[in-house]
Amino acid sequence: MAAPSPDGSRLLLIEPEPNPPVMLLGRPHLALGGVRVDPATGGLRCTSRIASFRVLPVDGRPEVPLRLPDDRSFGVPVWSPGGRWLALARHFGGGLGTGKELWTVDAASGEARAVPGLGVTDTLSGPSWTPDTVALPGQPLPMLRWAPDGRLLAAAVPSGRPPLARAAMPEGPYVEDTNGKRSQAQTFQGLLASAEDDRLFQLAATSQLVRVDPASGAVERIGEPGLLYRFEPSPDGRWLLVERLQPPFSHRVPWSDFACRSEVWDAASGRPVALVADRPVADEVPRHGVPTGARGVRWLANRDATLTWIEALDGGDPTVEAPHRERLLRWDAPFREAPEEALRMRHRIVDRRWLAAPERLLLTELDIDRRWRTTWFVDLADPDARRVLFDLSVNDAYGDPGAPLMALRPSGHTVVRQDGDAIYLTGAGASREGARPFLDRYDLATGQTQRLFQSAADAYERFVCFAGGARDRIVIERESPTEPANLHVVSGSGDRRPLTPRPDPHPELGATTRLIRYRRDDGVPLSGLLALPPGWCPGGPPLPLLLWAYPLDYSDPATAGQVRGSERTFTRVEGASPLWLLFRGWAVVYASMPVIGDPETMNDTFVDQVVASARAAVDELAESGVVDRRRVVVGGHSYGGLMTATLLAHSDLFAAGIARSGAYNRTLTPFGFQTERRSYWEAPDVYHRVSPFSHADRIRAPLLLIHGAADNNPGTFPIQSERLFQAIQGHGGTARLVVLPFEDHSYLSRESVLHVIAEMLDWTERHAPARE
Repeated sequence: MAAPSPDGSRLLLIEPEPNPPVMLLGRPHLALGGVRVDPATGGLRCTSRIASFRVLPVDGRPEVPLRLPDDRSFGVPVWSPGGRWLALARHFGGGLGTGKELWTVDAASGEARAVPGLGVTDTLSGPSWTPDTVALPGQPLPMLRWAPDGRLLAAAVPSGRPPLARAAMPEGPYVEDTNGKRSQAQTFQGLLASAEDDRLFQLAATSQLVRVDPASGAVERIGEPGLLYRFEPSPDGRWLLVERLQPPFSHRVPWSDFACRSEVWDAASGRPVALVADRPVADEVPRHGVPTGARGVRWLANRDATLTWIEALDGGDPTVEAPHRERLLRWDAPFREAPEEALRMRHRIVDRRWLAAPERLLLTELDIDRRWRTTWFVDLADPDARRVLFDLSVNDAYGDPGAPLMALRPSGHTVVRQDGDAIYLTGAGASREGARPFLDRYDLATGQTQRLFQSAADAYERFVCFAGGARDRIVIERESPTEPANLHVVSGSGDRRPLTPRPDPHPELGATTRLIRYRRDDGVPLSGLLALPPGWCPGGPPLPLLLWAYPLDYSDPATAGQVRGSERTFTRVEGASPLWLLFRGWAVVYASMPVIGDPETMNDTFVDQVVASARAAVDELAESGVVDRRRVVVGGHSYGGLMTATLLAHSDLFAAGIARSGAYNRTLTPFGFQTERRSYWEAPDVYHRVSPFSHADRIRAPLLLIHGAADNNPGTFPIQSERLFQAIQGHGGTARLVVLPFEDHSYLSRESVLHVIAEMLDWTERHAPARE
């Protein structure tokens, strides 16, 4: 990972530890309100580690290592707006007992030090961090951000907090009433479930806002402690937007949907001066809807102190007919007058990007029925004069104009990077020949686009940042089928200078990847990326095949058939990847698996469509002589796991299957799944048909089921794999169940990853051997 400094003159190179030991995942934790808390620190449980941090100047000067204790206990650093400082938290091993150590680093020298006696917390991070707060990689974080005066704002553990220890005995049984609420929430896990849970959550979530001087380490407390989950200084530094939770807590939804308040504080005294919103618990939000009241409260980044937020005009319900679904409101300091409506939008507002000029922004709305995305240029001084910049299907990869580059202002707020009327857009560059990432200069006044950079035809190159702020030099990451990803500086004349010398992690592999295209029986064009083992040549003996896929929903065949991958990337085998089978002489194909139709009813034909897509892929590869159709195994993770079990129940295409961390009984997710909008009671036949559990008697091919014992993903409870295994067993089928201790929805630890690889290799060799 490369995190550019705000001016692009340096890159923070972050090398994660590929797979930490399982003992890290097995550390004691508390599941509270949808988050997992480490009682040793009172913050979020850390399940990953970073091996090294280095600051690399793009002008060729030597890199600077960060002089941190070498114990892999630190999180991702955050750049200061001026690029002088980095700030980061130490997730464990700090010895504070209550809180994570806060460290600051001088980016020029790498000198690092802890802020003495200060423990910070990140318990309330993640779910409430929305995309429009993101600027550059690692900047900002929800509970740690830089203020306009150059100091750090952080959520500190209040002094004297007692240990986070669960009482030995519960006070009594768990009791819950419906209270007449029509709550159709997802099937979340790890929610609060008792008065003891409420007590522990209150302890873990309470923090004290502090201001830290990175040079001296001086700490200043601001306001009173509370259940703070977000804070943001105004661009002029005079005010603070502070958002905090309100008890009593809900036992139906995670903390991000608890009752909460948005307030404005005086930044100097910490005294509340204005109430923006006081929202109740959001446990009655319509399916695929949004909460009522103010949401997405943010400072207007290009003015001194103006708040903006969004409110639904349709009750947050996408099924309600309304001439306008959203409105944007604004409120100017000193917040004595009433807020005013800035504009109304016909569809749901999903993104706001402020431009450099005051009150101007790029605003994106989503038509959920058509799955259509429209981006507008808006001037709040004259909102009726707004005009469309981009208008396309959310599935249209070929027409995607890219995302605007953002710039970090000295205030710590982000705006679209702009030179006069020009902004810069970067995207994946999907095309029929494969993805070729690009950088464009787009003129807001004329709508004209100038392509500044596009990936070479024989490689996969993506834009990282402008080098040192100049517009005639950029940093890219380049990889090709024969070279791993490395960073380069590219000049306007095309000259290139390498920045990093990352070697080939497995030179003995020598695998090749090719893009394949084919058609489904109904005429829908499909594609896939086929990886071939080393040494195989056309005309050689047909190979055994692992077909790996994940179903995606589309509104029309044209966008469903678009090519989104690239055969020009480096084949890197890591983690629990299915590509490990290449070392055993297998072919592996990542196949497209589209489900096309009206969003309201597309799952009526889910089974037929995934079977047709799988059959088309197998036929294409078998008829071309690459694959032996008798030795084809299907696999997938999460929704791909459900797809795998579905294909075994409704087709005879496969010799075996590998389903990881899936949900196989959709009646256990009765208020929708993926993009399904109907409840079980509205479409019971659909829920029954798309549940492999209901058809377990038809699963005759051997099925390997793998699941993390601590899967916290909504809907994919470990019991999903356990019950499907028992159902197959009850009908005399062949199945194997592997439950990985301490693992979540994805598998992280070294021991678990190695075990998953071994299980997959053994299963495929047992049921479809590479050599007969």
